[in-house]
Amino acid sequence: MDGAIDIVCNLFTPQEVQQGQTGVDEYFLDQVRFPAELRPGVPLETYLEKMDRARIQRSLLVAVRAGDLRIKGSFEIPYDRVADICQRYPDRFSGLAGVDPTRGMQGLRDLEYAVKEYGFVGAHLYPHWFGLPPDHARYYPIYAKCCELEIPLMMQVGHCLRYQRERILPSVGRPITLDQIAIDFPELVLIGIHLGYPWTEEMISVAWKHEHVYIGSDAYAPRHWPESFVHFINTWGKDKVLFGTDWPVIDPERAIKEIDALELRPESKQKFLRDTALRLFRLPESPEY
Repeated sequence: MDGAIDIVCNLFTPQEVQQGQTGVDEYFLDQVRFPAELRPGVPLETYLEKMDRARIQRSLLVAVRAGDLRIKGSFEIPYDRVADICQRYPDRFSGLAGVDPTRGMQGLRDLEYAVKEYGFVGAHLYPHWFGLPPDHARYYPIYAKCCELEIPLMMQVGHCLRYQRERILPSVGRPITLDQIAIDFPELVLIGIHLGYPWTEEMISVAWKHEHVYIGSDAYAPRHWPESFVHFINTWGKDKVLFGTDWPVIDPERAIKEIDALELRPESKQKFLRDTALRLFRLPESPEY
C-alpha cells in the first residue's frame, strides 16, 4: 500500500507555540501525556521525519479558527501560514480552511479564497469553541458555501476536553446533530472527527444512515478505540471511516503502530488509511484527480 493520508493535523512548531496559536496550555498537555521535551514545539522538518517513519504520505493541515477572537482564549492560525507550508511541501501537505460563524460574509469570502486561490481541499469547524451545536442556524451559510465549492467539511463531534485551565468550553457536538444537517444539505460531505466519543455508536448510526456522512478516527489512540468502532472499520463501515491523528494529540508513529496491531483486513485498511481520503478530498495522489 502507498502511504497513509492523515486527515487531521495541527501545526505545533516553535512558531505556533511562541505566538500562542495552539489553543492549549500545560494543563491540557498533561491530560494527553504529551512529552515534556516536545512542548516548546516540533519543527516542521522534524515532523516530516515522523511522517516518514510512520509511512504517512500526506497530512491535511488545519488553518484553525477557534472561537470569536473578541473573547479571551480564542485563537487562529492564518490561512496564509498554512498555504505557505503547502506551497513549500506540495507533496506532503494540503490545507483545510477553519471556519468561524461570527465573521459573517467575510468568513464566506475567506473560505472561497482559501479554496480557489490557495488550493485548500476542505473546511474545518470546531463547534465547541463557538458554544453552538452543529445544527445551529448560524452555521448554515457555511454549509451552503461548502456545497457550492464542492469541498468536504469536517467538524469535531462528541465531548471536548479542557484545553485551557481558565476557559472551559461546552460539549455541544452530539453526533446526532449531523442528522438534520445531512437532511438539509444532502450533497454536503460531512466528516465527524474525534470518533464522536463518548457517543461513538451514535456517530456510526448517523454515518450509516447518510450517504455523505463519514467518521474521522483522530484524537484517540487506536488501542483505546471501542471494539464496535474497530469492527465498523473492518467490515460494514469500511467505506465510511478515515484515518487521522489530530497531532499533537496523537503521535503519528504511535497511531500507525497501533493500527497495524489491529490486524485489519487488507481491503479495509487500504480504504481507511488512504483510499477514502483520496476520493473525498480529491488529492493529487487520487487517480480521479
